Amino acid sequence: MGKISYIEHLEEWQRSFHFFRRINVRFCETDMFGHLNNTVPFIYFEEVRTEFLQSLGFMDYWTSKESSEIPVVADLQCDFLKQVFFGDELYVYVKVHDIGRSSVDLHYMAKKDNKEVVFVGRGTLVQINKHTGKSVPWSDEMRQKLQQSQTMLVI
Repeated sequence: MGKISYIEHLEEWQRSFHFFRRINVRFCETDMFGHLNNTVPFIYFEEVRTEFLQSLGFMDYWTSKESSEIPVVADLQCDFLKQVFFGDELYVYVKVHDIGRSSVDLHYMAKKDNKEVVFVGRGTLVQINKHTGKSVPWSDEMRQKLQQSQTMLVI
């Protein structure tokens, strides 16, 4: 694997992931050459990110009628390392890399059959006020949960 700007020590980086979702590549997610379409990893990132945030209790808060905060993806990238094909079983991981005032930098990793890394990614999620569009700082409780997720198994 070549050098990826957001990964300093690959082995250490890989070991720091705990939360994952198993995904089987569907036929409709492949292109005419039989391999995974290059837009699909972003859908996988969304699936694992949403489940991760649900496990922290954030999704219940953001979707409640009382909440005026929502999450938005500010940026998202994917680096492809190996081809993926229809029927492959992927383990798609997510972890908190860095916590900002109202944002969190998330990293992603997908392994085929939970062995070989096939693509990686990163993205920034920002909590905003859904009426003003302005960023909203994490509450102490949310910040604590994000920090705890960096050090403990949250599957």
